[in-house]
Amino acid sequence: MTMRIDVISAVPDSLTSPLNTSILKRAQDRKKVEIYVHNLRDYAYDKHKQIDDKPFGGGPGMLLKPEPFFECIEKLLDQRKYDHIIFPTPGGRFYDQKLANKFSLANNIMIIAGHYKGIDDRVRQKFATDEISIGNYVLTGGEIAALVIIDSVVRLIPGVLNDSESALNDSLMDGDIIEAPYYTRPAVYRGMEVPEVLRSGNEKKLRRGKKSSRKF
Repeated sequence: MTMRIDVISAVPDSLTSPLNTSILKRAQDRKKVEIYVHNLRDYAYDKHKQIDDKPFGGGPGMLLKPEPFFECIEKLLDQRKYDHIIFPTPGGRFYDQKLANKFSLANNIMIIAGHYKGIDDRVRQKFATDEISIGNYVLTGGEIAALVIIDSVVRLIPGVLNDSESALNDSLMDGDIIEAPYYTRPAVYRGMEVPEVLRSGNEKKLRRGKKSSRKF
């Protein structure tokens, strides 16, 4: 079954190039995933297509209005059931490989991307099933966080990567285990040598030397 990912965005053009490049493009070409980006302005029905307004209580910045989100999300929910409706937010659960693995098993995922100062909180209250933070810093928009989530999830779908075992052996797939540094030929370059364990041919030693533990 092909995974479907829907992203709702106030600036959909910011997603166009990354979603149509490299592994994400190949995954779509292979029918492993379908990714749809919905322009929030298509669901603003006033004559100016307004999607933002000043926040109650004052303060700088503009908030995305609730009406376009409700219109778009309810339309999508009328068409299919979503396993996860993801809301990227600094106050959410830290995103990690365990969550990426979980999301990769879904059939349908929706991501609500904020922009400007944020989104009217009634959107989160009504629809979000998973509130996710990719780190303690501020981004221009939720589109960047959406791309991080999409990339980390899609590469786990069987058949997306050319090497079927590549994703299974990635760093962090086994708790906090980080892959050791990689080397290729030449064995010696400008006086710097590839570690002997990687050149020894001893398969047991090689496996022990390939991974290390790192605490965050």
